[in-house]
Amino acid sequence: MNIIVCGAGRVGFTIAKLLSDQNHSITVIDQSSEDIQKINDSLDVKAIVGKATYPSILENANASEADMIIAVTRNDEINMLICQIAYSIFNVQKKIARIRSQDYLNPKFTKVYNKENLPIDVIISPEIEIAKSIQRKLEAPGALDNVPFAKNKIRLLEILVNSNCPLIDIKLQDLTKKFPKLEANILGVIRNEKFNILKKSDVMKKGDKAYVIINASQMELTLSAFGHNEKISNKILIIGGGNIGFNLAKNIEESFESPRIKIIEKNKERAEFIAGELNNSIIINGNGLDEDVLEEANLEELETVLALTNDDEDNLMVSVLVEKFSKEKRTMALINKPNYSLLQSSLKIDDLIDPRMNTVSSILKHVHKGTIETAYTILNGEYEVLEADIIETSELINKELKNSNLPEEIRIGAILRGEDIIIPRSNFIFQKDDIVVFLAKRDQLPTVENIFRISSI
Repeated sequence: MNIIVCGAGRVGFTIAKLLSDQNHSITVIDQSSEDIQKINDSLDVKAIVGKATYPSILENANASEADMIIAVTRNDEINMLICQIAYSIFNVQKKIARIRSQDYLNPKFTKVYNKENLPIDVIISPEIEIAKSIQRKLEAPGALDNVPFAKNKIRLLEILVNSNCPLIDIKLQDLTKKFPKLEANILGVIRNEKFNILKKSDVMKKGDKAYVIINASQMELTLSAFGHNEKISNKILIIGGGNIGFNLAKNIEESFESPRIKIIEKNKERAEFIAGELNNSIIINGNGLDEDVLEEANLEELETVLALTNDDEDNLMVSVLVEKFSKEKRTMALINKPNYSLLQSSLKIDDLIDPRMNTVSSILKHVHKGTIETAYTILNGEYEVLEADIIETSELINKELKNSNLPEEIRIGAILRGEDIIIPRSNFIFQKDDIVVFLAKRDQLPTVENIFRISSI
């Protein structure tokens, strides 16, 4: 596919890299000559310095031949205008825009996004997506990540294998004897910074990060099998009442049972706004780095602390302060600079949240061809977990899994058939309308798209 990426920041750079690695033809546009130079030095893509809102710049990027345009500049209005010009002048068929402003995202105004008004096909809102992602992590205590697939009936869990995990050194083929009721499929593990697809005779080891496909109704049972018996937190402190913290608190109020949420927000006007919008959350106007303010929040009674300000250093320092006050809290910090991830273990922070990969995963699922819906990236896109429908033209129909000739680096995780979740064995037979959740290595994506494809985009 010919894809134009507008914006060469961290998200634009990552999208361009992943899509280029998947052998798409990529052009990147940005006003910053420095960012474009970085693209030129690092990636095998076409890079143009200029305003993507100028028709002449889009013409230079060969927009008339583009299958898709992805607008991820730092400005909402520019991203909207890029999509408008790409459609009106160059008839680009698929247009994706990153939009942050909550006013533009108000459900009352969604009718503005259509071919007659603002022709944006997909809107990506990083703050809303990140808030949903954090909520899912809170719903799966003990898991590093928790991703929904197949109408939310199948989940992908990322689980750290600790020393108390009872599954260590047990061959995968023997796990069903130990946990006969468990509907789960271990796709593979990250070990020594490399992803390993596990075979039946392989075992998990301490320190592995396991990727497990499960029946969503067995979340607690699965985590318990891995030695994680943590309970869902209801007493939560959020540092930072920006769009992420606000949306998270709103989601928790709506979905958790009797949540007790406190938010520390240093901006008085913002604190007053979110206090008026939330129903059961306590808002404290103050600085989360102030020990007196943390004492006012009654840190001792809280179970989870989320540092979600716009400042990476503040988020790290808050997490360190919380550790000083009480070592039994679960801490999560929002981090935009990738190098800070190296400090996670030394600072004893339970989870670092990278908004970049969250946004990238949201965009990637709209790039794949055919019936592929959801995409979750592992190791910066080296592997993806995908969801796709089996349609009547698929070559998999009526084939047994063992005879499907799928490459080694594609692993079927689970199938939703009607209302039933199936963890497939070798004699499983694919049927029309099955929803399949599977793992694929990056270089196998063209094969995957051929198996499930029904359209050009």
